[in-house]
Amino acid sequence: MSTEGPFLYDDDPQPLHAGAGRPRKGLLLALGGGTLAVALVAVFSLNALQGSPEEQVEQVADVFTRALVAGDDETAWGLLCNAEQERLQPAEVAGDYLQAGTPDVGTATETELDGVDARLVPVRWDDDGAVTETELTLVAEDGPKVCAGS
Repeated sequence: MSTEGPFLYDDDPQPLHAGAGRPRKGLLLALGGGTLAVALVAVFSLNALQGSPEEQVEQVADVFTRALVAGDDETAWGLLCNAEQERLQPAEVAGDYLQAGTPDVGTATETELDGVDARLVPVRWDDDGAVTETELTLVAEDGPKVCAGS
């Protein structure tokens, strides 16, 4: 150490640590376990809050058919897959999908559309006793989307 000049401190610098560090293995394990627990709870609660894929598909089919009946072309068109949106204008959706009567959406079943996993949802249209049965095929495109009907 040099002895020249005025010094702000007369002592040598103090060590940065007062002693040896303590092992934190327990803390690291607790943090890792806690993170894993939160992730698992998030995954299971997401399914509980949003419903199963089949429930989501049935809800989309129900909203789609109710929008058709209500004449809400924009909502119905927004629930179509990209291919159907390119094929149809909003005002044309009812012409392809709407039937006379009140729609009753059935239980979704697994199917395939053009090599892609899809769900088939039966829809029963009751017009004062005159019943028409159709099926909607829904695919996953940023959520369930109607991609075909019969």
